[in-house]
Amino acid sequence: MKYVIAFLMFTLFATTTFSQDFGMYQRNEFKTDRGVLPYRVFFPDNFDSSKQYPILFFLHGSGERGNDNESQLVHGASTFIKKEIHAKYPAIVVMPQCPATDYWSNVNVETAADGTRDFQFKKDGPPTGAMYMATELVKHMLSNYPIKKDQVYIGGLSMGGMGTFEIVRRIPNTFAAAIAICGGANPETAVQLKDTSWWIFHGEKDNVVPIRLSRIMNEALKKEGADVKLTIYPEDGHDSWTSAFAEPDLMDWLFSKRL
Repeated sequence: MKYVIAFLMFTLFATTTFSQDFGMYQRNEFKTDRGVLPYRVFFPDNFDSSKQYPILFFLHGSGERGNDNESQLVHGASTFIKKEIHAKYPAIVVMPQCPATDYWSNVNVETAADGTRDFQFKKDGPPTGAMYMATELVKHMLSNYPIKKDQVYIGGLSMGGMGTFEIVRRIPNTFAAAIAICGGANPETAVQLKDTSWWIFHGEKDNVVPIRLSRIMNEALKKEGADVKLTIYPEDGHDSWTSAFAEPDLMDWLFSKRL
């Protein structure tokens, strides 16, 4: 009964602000002791609370931060609910929005005089406020909705790619597979990430997030015996998510993974 009530409540928040596709993602807010996290959620057609569904969480990049509960839908939202994908893999999709002054990942970013950036990822310590709220949102969804616990997935791009590595570490034994696009993490954390299957993407010409960060994590995960693969796009810059979302096997790969 709680699933039906919650679903009906979510329906009240439906919007058509950006496009018909984006309007299929219903508005909501998740309140925590650290603040309020806006998020959008997509429910499969003919949602049935007596059935269980896979769930995908996706973390946006730094350019989509804010509190409009819309900007986070710019990249990826339409891809995840394409008719052919949705028909084959009916799943719940959740896209939270990081506050404008926060960051998904616990990382220090230093910019040199020539414009190059160095990312120093912490291997432990408390999460950012945004990461704390995101992890609590994951726990909330898994506890209150009919989810197939062996088919919980996470993905993200840029800042969200970094957040993807971190949230897998912070909620162990939760995610069957993860998609990390132009992200990065501390390689010393790979031992905590090895039980999740990984597909890492990066553009060779990325001048915002260095490609070496993805290469380092790929190698670190391999050393730990993780199921991981790395796809590099030789002509892509920072927007490698466009190529990643166009991968014909991406959704098949994702939904084939089980814990």
